Amino acid sequence: GEQLAVFRTQDGQAYVVDAYCPHLGANLATGGRAVGNCIECPFHGWQFRGEDGKCTRIPYAEKVPDFARVRTWPSCEVNGMLLVWYHCEGVGPTWAVPEQQEIATKEWVFRGQTEHLVDVHIQEIPENGADVAHLSFLHEPAILGGSDLRYTRAKLWDFMKHIWKAEWRPEPEPSEHCSRLLVQHTATIFGKRVSWMDLTVSARQVGPGLVFLIFEHAFLGHGIILQTVTPLEPLLQNVVHKIYYQKNIPAIIPKFILRAECIQFERDITIWNNKQYLPKPLLVREDAGIQKHRRWFSQFYSEKSRRLPAQKEGLDW
Repeated sequence: GEQLAVFRTQDGQAYVVDAYCPHLGANLATGGRAVGNCIECPFHGWQFRGEDGKCTRIPYAEKVPDFARVRTWPSCEVNGMLLVWYHCEGVGPTWAVPEQQEIATKEWVFRGQTEHLVDVHIQEIPENGADVAHLSFLHEPAILGGSDLRYTRAKLWDFMKHIWKAEWRPEPEPSEHCSRLLVQHTATIFGKRVSWMDLTVSARQVGPGLVFLIFEHAFLGHGIILQTVTPLEPLLQNVVHKIYYQKNIPAIIPKFILRAECIQFERDITIWNNKQYLPKPLLVREDAGIQKHRRWFSQFYSEKSRRLPAQKEGLDW
C-alpha cells in the first residue's frame, strides 16, 4: 500500500524512497530524474540524496533546511531483483537475502517469468507449502487438464497422474526466518512410472515473500524459479515467478517447466481467490504441518501489524 520511487544513481547504485516530495507532494516517480546521486522532483527541481533522503539542492533557495528530506527504504539488489525491506515498527533488516551463485556467475540465465494477482492474505501463499496433503489431490491430475478445476479431473486425461512426496520444516537458528519444502515428483502413464519425469524440487522460503525453488532433473539439468509475493493492498498479492536455467540447456526446457508450474499454481489461485481464512481450522493429525507453519510464520507480525477493525482476530492485511 506504499507509493515508492526507485532510481539508479550515476555510479549504478539503486535506491528506494517515498514517492511524494515533502515540498508540495509531487510524485518523484512520475517525471522525476536521477541527477548525480540524487533524485530530482519534476515540480520545483528539489534534489534528494538516495543514500539518506536528505535534500541537497533547492534551485531557487539560498539555504536548504536541515530537516528537508524524503523517507528512504532499506533495499538490496540481488539475483536480478531489487528487494525492499518493510517493517511496520521501523526496525531495520534482520537478515540478508542470499545470492544464488549460478545467477551471479551467469551459469544460469533468465528464461522467462509469469505474473499473477491473487486475492488472498499473504500468509495463505507460503502456508500452501506446509499443506502437503493438497498436493496429492489438487495437483495429482495431469497438467494436460489445465488449471480450470471443473475439467482437471476429466476422464480424457485420467491416464496420466502426478505423484508427489513432500516434507516441510522450519530452519534452525540463525536462519529461523527460513523454511524448506523438499518435493519428489514423478508421473505415471496408465499406472506405470515414467522415470524421465522424475524431478526433485527444493523450495527455500526466505522471510514471508521470497522463495527459491531449485529444480534438479537427471538429464534436463538444473535451474531455479524465484517466487516473490508483494502485498499491494489488503488481500491483494502480486506473485511473480522468474526462471533461470543452465544456459547450455535449450530454452524450450525451462519454458516448459515454467508453464507446467504456472498451470499448477493457477489451480491454487482458484482456491485462494474463493476461500475464507479460518483462524481455528478443523485439522486432523496428518495436517500437523499447517499449525507448525502458522507458529513459524507468526514471527513476521508485530504489535503494529496492520489489521482492519472488523477482523481483529483474523488475517485481514
